Amino acid sequence: MSPMVSAPLTLEHALLGFLRQRAMYPYEIYQTLAQAQELGRVWHLKQSQLYALLARLEEAGYLSTTTESQGTRPPRKVMTLTPSGLAAFDRWLRTPVAHGRDFRLEFLAKLFFAGQAGARAVSSLIERQLQACHSWLVDLEAQAAVLQRERQYDWLVVQFRIYQIQAIVSWLDTCAATLGTANLS
Repeated sequence: MSPMVSAPLTLEHALLGFLRQRAMYPYEIYQTLAQAQELGRVWHLKQSQLYALLARLEEAGYLSTTTESQGTRPPRKVMTLTPSGLAAFDRWLRTPVAHGRDFRLEFLAKLFFAGQAGARAVSSLIERQLQACHSWLVDLEAQAAVLQRERQYDWLVVQFRIYQIQAIVSWLDTCAATLGTANLS
């Protein structure tokens, strides 16, 4: 079994979302991410990084490739999503972001792809993430209660994290109010 298969779901699983609707060339994905719109606004990858991630996803069995002839030009790869790739992508999309530090990149990628699936997927994604954030807040507030008297610097660090998560919760509430019945695509 490949190390990626047993590893926790990561942001690179978002790349599988590009292939959910149709087969693509790796360079098409790169061009999409290079544009200053949609995911290109939040996620920037060098072409070599993208190709390395796609190779890892292929090794894990999530993508399959075929080679397409281009006459006198070098042949190019066409990537398609495998059934296990679709299952991995769906698991990634349904799983809340695990850490506040990963929220900006990972959640916005999930929100983008959930929007392609429709309002129900968006609402479900937001609800699951709100539940995760509320759980984080409970844990952080318990930590803060212990630290407040003993270690002020550590308490301030935890307070910073609490305020970050509270801001995320507020933004998720805005998302729910704005996108509750809308389709992002």
